[in-house]
Amino acid sequence: MTRTGALVLVVMSLSACAPAVDVDPAPNANDPSCADTMVILPDEVSGHERRDTNSQATAVWGDPAAIVLRCGVASPSRVTTDPCVTANGVDWIAREGETAWTLTTFGRTPATEVLFDPLEVPSSNVLPELAAAVQANPAETECLSTEQETNLP
Repeated sequence: MTRTGALVLVVMSLSACAPAVDVDPAPNANDPSCADTMVILPDEVSGHERRDTNSQATAVWGDPAAIVLRCGVASPSRVTTDPCVTANGVDWIAREGETAWTLTTFGRTPATEVLFDPLEVPSSNVLPELAAAVQANPAETECLSTEQETNLP
């Protein structure tokens, strides 16, 4: 199991019995761009209410936790085999795991990571509902398809 998968399982198991959810902060959680994102996160995502966390630049929705957000993660590499999806003007690199999906913003520094179980929460709800908050951190570049990458000068 990946570290991210383990993080989701720990957060989901702890969230049912703790008033504030324990989430590991991202390495660059103290970046001022994360503060811009955090202050405009929605109170509800895909029908799940936002809960308190005990870490800077993190958010959780649902009880037990259905969606976990961490701002301040490393930006994904421009070269990846993971698919890029765009929702409401935000590019995300999607990694499908066994128990959860991890979507990480592309072209924004620092990046924001969202973890969720697609069987419980549809990505078609999560990404658009988080777009306005993520856009507080401006995009520096955008995802390109493999075909677009090969045609770059």
